[in-house]
Amino acid sequence: ELLGTRGKEFGTVTSRKRRCGWFDGVLVRQTIKVSGINGIALTKLDVLDELDEIKMCVAYELDGKRLDYLPAAVEDQIKIKPIYETFPGWKVSTNGVKNLDSLPENAKKYIFAVEDFIGAKVSSISTSPERDDTILIESPFEV
Repeated sequence: ELLGTRGKEFGTVTSRKRRCGWFDGVLVRQTIKVSGINGIALTKLDVLDELDEIKMCVAYELDGKRLDYLPAAVEDQIKIKPIYETFPGWKVSTNGVKNLDSLPENAKKYIFAVEDFIGAKVSSISTSPERDDTILIESPFEV
C-alpha cells in the first residue's frame, strides 16, 4: 500500500490502484536468462527512501520446498510464497541524485545486491519522476 501511494501507482484513466510489491529477483533473473537481457533500468529508487528496510524476493516456497524459479504451472504459481532477503533502508532522500557515488551507502549496497542476484547490470537508475533525474551507468546505445 505504501509503495503504491508513494510511487503514485494509479491508472491514469481509471485511477485504480496498481498492484505493487517488493522487487522479485527470482522472476527478473529468470526473465534475464530466457530473454538474453544484459542490463535493467531500476526505477523509482526514491520511493524506497523513507523505509527502515527494503526486501527482495530471492526464492519461493511451494508445499514446504524452496524453489529458485517460478514454477510453470498456474496452480503452483497461485500457491507459492515469496522468501525475502531484507536490506537496511537508507532514510535519506535520493530524489534528483544523478550520480551513483552520491547515493547513500545502503542504497548502493541494495543496487549491487540486485545486480549480483539477477546476474545482470543495473544500467540506469531513476531517482524521481523527472526524466532528467536518471543515473546512466551504461548507455544502452553503445555496442
